[in-house]
Amino acid sequence: MRTLQDLFEHEIKDLYSAEKQMLEALPKMVKATSDKKLQKAFSDHLEETKKQFDAVHSICDELDINPTSTKCKAMEGLIKECDGMIKEDAVADVKDAGLIACAQRIEHYEISGYGTAVRFAKELGHNTIARKLQDILNQEYNADNLLDKIAENRVNEKAMS
Repeated sequence: MRTLQDLFEHEIKDLYSAEKQMLEALPKMVKATSDKKLQKAFSDHLEETKKQFDAVHSICDELDINPTSTKCKAMEGLIKECDGMIKEDAVADVKDAGLIACAQRIEHYEISGYGTAVRFAKELGHNTIARKLQDILNQEYNADNLLDKIAENRVNEKAMS
């Protein structure tokens, strides 16, 4: 890597890999959840993630980069944490609270990655790409906020019982 453009392209490939991994992880999270609102939130985010993946793929096409050459090791680790929670022998409500915690770690990682990519895109004059990335960033913030509400309004309270 020699330029900000090189770093930006690396970040885009990393985000592509992260979204691809989430497409595999979210169905397992949906299945492992007992709370109906949390299940719906994970299901809805899966549909959103499919669109995000397609958007990042189109950005790769626009930049003429091969996104399959990079594996996001951070997302791989975060998903392993989720898999561990899914396999945990825990009371359903406690497991739901744990899955929210795992999902929020993932959302925070994605928020960081998309935030950085938006900044780089703007600085490099990729304004259309910056807007696409900003849309995804906004969706990640919304997903995180929804998880907060589900945790605060029901799941954490049920897990305390």
